[in-house]
Amino acid sequence: MPHRIVFSDIDGTLLNPERELSEFTISEIKRIKDKIPVILISSRMPSAMTHLQEKLDISNQPLICYNGGLILINKKAVHSTHITTDIIEELHSFNTNQDIHISVYHNDDWYVPKMDYWANREAQNTKVNPIVKPLDQVIQEWKSENKGAHKIMCMGEESFIDKTYTFLENNFAERLHLYRSKPTYIEIAHKSISKLTAIEILLNTHFNIPIAKAVAFGDNYNDIEMLKAVGTGVAVANAKPETLEIANTITLSGKEDGVATYIKNNIL
Repeated sequence: MPHRIVFSDIDGTLLNPERELSEFTISEIKRIKDKIPVILISSRMPSAMTHLQEKLDISNQPLICYNGGLILINKKAVHSTHITTDIIEELHSFNTNQDIHISVYHNDDWYVPKMDYWANREAQNTKVNPIVKPLDQVIQEWKSENKGAHKIMCMGEESFIDKTYTFLENNFAERLHLYRSKPTYIEIAHKSISKLTAIEILLNTHFNIPIAKAVAFGDNYNDIEMLKAVGTGVAVANAKPETLEIANTITLSGKEDGVATYIKNNIL
């Protein structure tokens, strides 16, 4: 089955051990990009993805950010789903006696309460610097502007993250996606969105390509729905066991240029 469009996750999938794009990955994507659209799809914010687009010479293509919570075409939002401020307030109140770092994101703004270990680590990984502002102040500003969070990130010691996950699951299971990307992380998104919903929106409204002609690459739990639905779901070898199990095929690990290797052998 010929592939007509490529969707690729970033972290754990597309990047090398230095969390950069390898020359092999850059050259393979550049080789196909004029005939096959290549779309980056991630839980990252836009500015943590656009520098990768520029290196791949695919800045003309849409971006799927925040696991599908924000879709950009020509840097303009064509779809946006956010978490309301009432949920952020309750999480903030719960955290009063905890020691969890709470980051909140809206479009290309990332707010942190302070530049602690977690904020510095995330800034180093994504090459984006946050805005330091107390969370209660952000909440009040967003209320007046009718804004919400495209993503909430909770980071902290595993025992505190366990308690926070339980609190969120008990109170907001029907309104939130809770994704434990690491034992010390919870990535939180609106329940109604996913990478798959974003792919469907783009294929139906922008590309007019059937999903059976799409190939997608991923490694983690939040990639499973996407990999199952596209014509060819490709897991990198370092993927979670559950992700490997549902994939149509498995390529080399992300750190071994698995995406580029598959593209070289199977596309054009």
